[in-house]
Amino acid sequence: KEAEKLNAKDAFDVLVIGGGPAGATAAMYASRKGIKTGIVSERFGGQVMDTMDIENFISVVKTQGPRFGADMETHVREYEVDIMNLQRVKHLRGADETANGLVEIELENGAKLESKTVILSTGARWREMNVPGEKEYKTRGVAYCPHCDGPLFKGKKVAVIGGGNSGVEAAIDLAGIVEHVTLVEFDTKLRADQVLQDKLNSLPNTTVILNALSTEVVGDGSQVTALKYKDRATDAEHSLELAGIFVQIGLLPNTDFLKESKVALSNRNEIMVNERNETNVAGVFAAGDCTTVPYKQIIIAAGEGAKASLSAFDYMIRSGQ
Repeated sequence: KEAEKLNAKDAFDVLVIGGGPAGATAAMYASRKGIKTGIVSERFGGQVMDTMDIENFISVVKTQGPRFGADMETHVREYEVDIMNLQRVKHLRGADETANGLVEIELENGAKLESKTVILSTGARWREMNVPGEKEYKTRGVAYCPHCDGPLFKGKKVAVIGGGNSGVEAAIDLAGIVEHVTLVEFDTKLRADQVLQDKLNSLPNTTVILNALSTEVVGDGSQVTALKYKDRATDAEHSLELAGIFVQIGLLPNTDFLKESKVALSNRNEIMVNERNETNVAGVFAAGDCTTVPYKQIIIAAGEGAKASLSAFDYMIRSGQ
C-alpha cells in the first residue's frame, strides 16, 4: 500500500535523497523557490543523530545532535516539502535512460519516483571497530569526529584508533586540548604523511602504539573508562585508562545504490561533483559527506546543500523545464 501511495505521486521539480544537514537545507532552499519539492530519507537528521554536543555551528552556542536533527526537521516542515521518511533508495536512472526524460528513483519497497532534478545527499557513516562496548558507549566516550567532540575531553586522556592521515591529524588536534593522546595503530607502521608523523612525534603529550589490535571498549555503565588492546606480536593483552576513544579508520559514503547507475564515483566511492554540485549525469546534483568535497562538517554540508539546490533551480530555468 505504501509503494502504491508513492507511485501515485506526480513528478517533482526537485527530489532530495537524504535528510541530513545537506538534504534538509537543499529541500528548504528548493521549496522557497515555489517549486514542487520532495525529500526521501532513511532517517531524517542523518549522521548528526549520532553526534554528541555541537558547539561549532555558528549562531548556535551549543546543542546536541538529536536536538539539532529534530530542529532541522521542524524547520523543513515550515515549508511545502513532501517528506518521505523511513525510505531507502535502491537505484537511480538518469533522464537519458527514461522514456519521459525525467530522473527516476526506485525505492527498496518497489515504488518509483520521478523528478526533473535530483539532489543526492545521502551522507556517510564512520567505519567502526566492531568490538564489544563500542556501540554501547557511542556518544558516551566513543566518538568519531575530533572537530565536533574533542573539546568535550579537555584535560582528559583519550585514544585515537587509526594511523592514517585522519588518525594522526586527529591526534595532533586533540593534543592541544586533552591531557594525553595515545594513538593505536593495527599495522607495524603509521600510514600518514611523514610531515604529519613528524609533527605528532614532536608533541610532548602523545604516545604511539603500533601493531595493536583494539579488542574492547570498557566502561562503568555510563561513560568509557578504558580501551583494551592486544599486542599482535606477543598476544599480550593491555588496558589503557582513558575517558574518550576517537575512531578514525575511515569514512564510508552511503553510495552503494549508485554502483549500477551512471553517476561517477571516486576511488573512495564518493560522488564526484564540480563547484556547482553537478554530477556527470544531467539533472543530478549532489551535496554533503557523500561527495568529493573535503572536510566532512555539518556547516559545510548545509552550505553545499544550499548550493546544490540553487544549481538545480538554475538548471531547470536554463533547460526550459
